[in-house]
Amino acid sequence: MSQSAIAFVTTVFVPIALMLIMFSLGLTLALRDFALLARNAKTVVAGLLGQLVLMPLLALGVGILFRLPPELALGLFILGISPAGTTSNALTFVGRGNVALAVVLTALSSLVTVFTIPLLLSWALPHFLAGGNVPVLSVPTTMLQLVRVTVLPIAVGMILRHFAPGFAARLARWLRPTAMIVLIVVIGFSVVISLDMVLDNLVRGGPPIWALNVLATLTGLAIGRLIGANVRDSMTLGIEVGVHNVTLAIFLTLSVLDSLPLAVMQNIYGVVMLINAGILIRWFRPRVLAEEGKGA
Repeated sequence: MSQSAIAFVTTVFVPIALMLIMFSLGLTLALRDFALLARNAKTVVAGLLGQLVLMPLLALGVGILFRLPPELALGLFILGISPAGTTSNALTFVGRGNVALAVVLTALSSLVTVFTIPLLLSWALPHFLAGGNVPVLSVPTTMLQLVRVTVLPIAVGMILRHFAPGFAARLARWLRPTAMIVLIVVIGFSVVISLDMVLDNLVRGGPPIWALNVLATLTGLAIGRLIGANVRDSMTLGIEVGVHNVTLAIFLTLSVLDSLPLAVMQNIYGVVMLINAGILIRWFRPRVLAEEGKGA
């Protein structure tokens, strides 16, 4: 692929794709949805703990355990500090989980990580790439970039829902599968422009990526069990902690840090998380249906 095509993907396509995904999230949100914080604060706080604290620690631990090269370990860590995305909401919907919980967790983690990602990246870059070529990162500039591609599209979606709820609902139904397609296309483009690196690191990076996703999902399920959540909420927590906003992670590596090698881990993780989430949903389906039957 030509350099001009690569520049188009990294500076135009990936940011616009991410903004579309976050806009679709905003279409499903209203301010009253955040009342879930008061009604089910324990589950929401536990979910955020899994997403924002335990997931980054798992990513660090897996990188150390598998003795990953610095760039692969950093790529894995960037995944760990990224929030959940609309893909997790779509998967929760397919699995008949608690969609309201999933949407609130995704929205809150997306807002919090506007501030945590730049700070954690400013620590991680010199830590992982010490002695190598360390990309220059401005924390305030990165925060503004994240506000532009995440917070503003969410806000626009919420405003549209408030003033035109019928149109927003129809648009959200149309965009739900579109967001998944956008994720696949972004991963596809990223794979194409870094194909040699993906193939070279597939054997080395595949097992730790699979391990991280499985551990993250099990962590979400364990959190649900510890707080006494029902089956639907537990499955939702497993999905929300395990399925991350890969499009945002790719945006960070390609558009913010301008580093193809760092995108390798996100490309592989995007595929692995969808496969494992599908297995999780299939495994939970009888339990969810049984719980719905008891509640009927």
